[in-house]
Amino acid sequence: MTTTSWIEMLVPAVLLASAVAAWPGSLAPRQQQRSRIRRVLFIPLSVVLVLALAACGRATSEKTVRRLAGNPEAVKARQEAESASRDTIAVWDTDTPLRLGLVVLEDACAGGQAKEWFFQTGDDRYKIRCTMYVTAYFGADPRRVADTIDGVLTAGDRTGSPIPFGHDFQYARTVVDYYRGKAGDPQGPGTGEPKELFSAGTITLNWDQVHTRDTRELIEEPRLCAPHDPRVRRCLHEPTSTSVADLRREYGMVFKLTFPTKDYFTVWK
Repeated sequence: MTTTSWIEMLVPAVLLASAVAAWPGSLAPRQQQRSRIRRVLFIPLSVVLVLALAACGRATSEKTVRRLAGNPEAVKARQEAESASRDTIAVWDTDTPLRLGLVVLEDACAGGQAKEWFFQTGDDRYKIRCTMYVTAYFGADPRRVADTIDGVLTAGDRTGSPIPFGHDFQYARTVVDYYRGKAGDPQGPGTGEPKELFSAGTITLNWDQVHTRDTRELIEEPRLCAPHDPRVRRCLHEPTSTSVADLRREYGMVFKLTFPTKDYFTVWK
């Protein structure tokens, strides 16, 4: 049931209760005096209750979303979030054997929902929340997968590097040994060719499988951009003419760097 329905049911109930409280009936004078006191106290409190529920229960209007999404604080947070991701991508491009070919950035601001009475998701707690999604695609030589991943680990070994994978990551070392032909399946016998390095809360690195034949998994194309709407929705595909297939044709295989979803700006109710 929506918040509006709850309020529509509550208002008549409050009014009915107010009428009952106000009706003197056949009460004695002393009782009628008490009834009047209750009426004086009850009716204003009832009105306040209804107004409070209505105010806290409304979903954020589109006009408010656009206003909040364009205020200086939101703009600054947006720029900082985007710059941080681009700076990290630049390090991957310069410090590892990977070659940057495509960056996809999606940025969306959404208004909070009406009060959730039963199935609570938390979307009724904020007026607006802006979220950014960033993915970078790189090309690499499929004949040098071991050297490429080992180069990533070497870059991650450096103090202060934003690359979260280093040679202290045992699984990553096992992946390198697998591609050098020195070890079996990194996740155990029969698990097949690896395709991912994962660091919780930071970055996920995926790549085209090059050894598997019948069930070989490849990096997919990014989803199409939603219509661009300044302030509340952006989608950048840089360069616009480059696809994952283009990178694969040029380099032989594709690596995908996925940043975690970042809620960079929130206004709470």
